[in-house]
Amino acid sequence: MTGTAFHHRRVGSVRPSHLMFTGGVGALVDLPNFSVLVKGLDDWRPDTVPGGVAPIAEPRLLAAVQARLGPGVQKLLPAPWLEGLDADPKGPAARVGVPVAPFPNWFRCTYCNELGALDSRVFAFQNPQPRRPHEAKFVHDKCRKRGQPPLAVAARFVLACTNGHLDEFPYAHFVHRGGPCPEATHPRLRMDDRGGNLGANVEIACVNCGQHRNIRDAQGKRGEQNLPRCRGRHPHLGEFDVKGCAQAPKLLVVGASNQWFAQTLSALAVPKTDAGLLDTLVERHWKALWNLSRDTYAWARDNDVPAFVDLRRWSDEEIHEAVERHRAENDDGDGGSARPSPLDLHTAEWQVFSAARLPDPSEDFVLRRDLDGVPAALTDVFTDVVQAERLREVRALTGFTRLDAPDPEDPDLVTNVRLARSSPTWAPASEVRGEGIFLRLPEDVLRDWEERVHASASDALPRHRGAYAAHRANRFSDRIATSADFDDMAGWPGLRFLALHTLSHLLIRTIALECGYSSASLSERIYSPTPEDPERAGILIYTAVPDADGTLGGLVSLAEPAELVRLTRRALTGALHCSSDPLCADRLPNPPDEDVLHGAACHACLFVSETTCERGNKFLDRRFVVPIGDPDLALYPELP
Repeated sequence: MTGTAFHHRRVGSVRPSHLMFTGGVGALVDLPNFSVLVKGLDDWRPDTVPGGVAPIAEPRLLAAVQARLGPGVQKLLPAPWLEGLDADPKGPAARVGVPVAPFPNWFRCTYCNELGALDSRVFAFQNPQPRRPHEAKFVHDKCRKRGQPPLAVAARFVLACTNGHLDEFPYAHFVHRGGPCPEATHPRLRMDDRGGNLGANVEIACVNCGQHRNIRDAQGKRGEQNLPRCRGRHPHLGEFDVKGCAQAPKLLVVGASNQWFAQTLSALAVPKTDAGLLDTLVERHWKALWNLSRDTYAWARDNDVPAFVDLRRWSDEEIHEAVERHRAENDDGDGGSARPSPLDLHTAEWQVFSAARLPDPSEDFVLRRDLDGVPAALTDVFTDVVQAERLREVRALTGFTRLDAPDPEDPDLVTNVRLARSSPTWAPASEVRGEGIFLRLPEDVLRDWEERVHASASDALPRHRGAYAAHRANRFSDRIATSADFDDMAGWPGLRFLALHTLSHLLIRTIALECGYSSASLSERIYSPTPEDPERAGILIYTAVPDADGTLGGLVSLAEPAELVRLTRRALTGALHCSSDPLCADRLPNPPDEDVLHGAACHACLFVSETTCERGNKFLDRRFVVPIGDPDLALYPELP
């Protein structure tokens, strides 16, 4: 940042969840007057918080993160934060936070349209009000406008490539058509934004030589030939890829939704199946307990070791027995634990929710099942209903992609960008507490439905499968070198997932419309079949936000028998019609003309916010749940 005026370092604030899904490491975050880039983990300073930042305990998720990022990751840490900023905006709390840097570094004066980079010292930074960081701005001190210097805003174009690189737009190179300015070694530029309704209409002009060019010459496939090759830049890491980059960069507007896609993992803090609270706590504190002998337990209690604060209810002998049980189950000799696949964090959760005996209540997890079972009116819809009165979800950021969203079933399909220059020793994470409803579907109903669909003459399922294969091939061909062993159907979620996912969205939208929850405050987890458990079929709908929506008990109350019957009937009846019918009802995937993975689904009937859906509003089709066409395709041909 340039300029000699005194300024404060704080330029804004975001929620922890924002750093997981919208603006984490490597992302551009829009501020009122300019945009900033979140720096890599090497520049984060958790040690600036007095006493350090307390790790988030979730062994299953940590093991999955280690499988993806390497064994060097030892803990999950929240974003550094220190209380007291409101009381003393100039105090220690003002120096704690997530590091960012202005990006793009090219700015335009809003009065005279002069275009220049920050290192040219044309623009000065002002942020004098500690209680109003949103007023931070750059100004053009040398502008001839009378009175206060005019505001300078970020030039709104950047370059990105499919390898995850991000770079400044080469304005001087572009306006001079790849050559130098004939009149000056450091030419002065102007940017004239003329508006228009047919795309960008921005002209770049050289003041020194008079050459000019419209930004439209850099757009689309034809515009790529007017841009230099990608330089392999990772500005969040402050480095360039040593191997360079052979990809053609693409023009992006600052704020484009495809400039950053989070690569995340999440897990619910669930106890082991049929395990008590003691075993759960031992698993949580395993890193502290695994190498302690029984003789040291008394010393640990006297010195308030955090693990033994949580274990104060149990005797040394009980703790020792639980430690030995856990060691026998995870015998790797070095304090580690069984590492699940990063793609299989749902199995432990499914086992707990579907167990005949629910686990003992704990601070993080409380389940309740109605003694009378599923309401009689819904026995053909659900076979089990569990109220999750208390949940804790932990999310970890493991990387990000640009231009194309990652595939949760195949994380290597799209180039993943690393979070740090070196191997990280920790990963950024956040946790939320909430409540939820778990619904299990009858296996006999599902099996009969699958047989009917496969026996049907309808081309609905083949069209969905063909669209998935085409979608995989399109993404693969543009991201990774063509391979002879590429399987275009790898990761296909299956027919049962389509029905479970569609039913989940129907319930989420009904809850949001009828019960006061916004759909963005809800999340879903789909427990679909696996090769090891082909009869898995369940849905968890839960609150996953750090505000009051997550803990008021309103969602759990909807699982009471009378409320659940009314809610389910309204969701299924509403699915019979959409305000976009018959266009929506008749829609099926149509590759190669369309690259979509949904059928009878749209914003009017099934789509929810991106943070709510596990699969980005893909794999949805009303015809597989209710009879909107061929009744043989409907899971529930007769509604309850």
